[in-house]
Amino acid sequence: MDALDRPVWASLAGPHAPLSTGGPLARRYPGDVSLFASALDDSAQAQAALADLVRPGERIFIAQRADIVVPPGLVLLRHGRCLQMLAAVPLRDEAGSPELQALGDQDAADMLCLARLTEPGPFQPRTHTMGRFLGVRDQGRLVAMAGERFRLPGFTEVSGVCAHPQWRGRGLARRLSTAVAAHIQARGETPFLHAWDSNHAAIALYRSMGFDVRCELNVAVLERPVAG
Repeated sequence: MDALDRPVWASLAGPHAPLSTGGPLARRYPGDVSLFASALDDSAQAQAALADLVRPGERIFIAQRADIVVPPGLVLLRHGRCLQMLAAVPLRDEAGSPELQALGDQDAADMLCLARLTEPGPFQPRTHTMGRFLGVRDQGRLVAMAGERFRLPGFTEVSGVCAHPQWRGRGLARRLSTAVAAHIQARGETPFLHAWDSNHAAIALYRSMGFDVRCELNVAVLERPVAG
């Protein structure tokens, strides 16, 4: 459970190590996969290693339970807090309409377009390679999706949950989140997710699905300024 206090590091140094770059003190995802990065801990050595992974003009996202430490050479652009929630009950992917479709490389452009419109969190051209994604299409148009992001031993995050504004209020977010979480449980893992502490509607939805709050995480956007 302690790994969940620093979920990005646990993912980068664990199941997602093949997707990551860096070393024993700090790692990050490639920029076209995810903007998240993490140091092993808050020591000066680890923070310096993290800073070395950020090029001038680049931004990274940090998420951890402890207070955010800004490494030398980087600047803090934004800071917020989110709730980390764990599935506390068995979830069932109930069959029925609308039919959910597996999403992959052929859907990448549509997924990115939907994510940019709805802003479910940082989403890049290859974020879909982090795990299994499902979506709903209406007359060929992708109108809702959800999938997997960080993966820790025994845990997988439900993420990228969003629906086009014109298709909200139809239960698509619940349907997709439940299907993704149920599949994670079927693998013998525990689903978890994150919601901004100000997003009361999402928190209420996840509570109604059987997710309980475990803790609060600090989330920060850091950047290395361009010299000159």
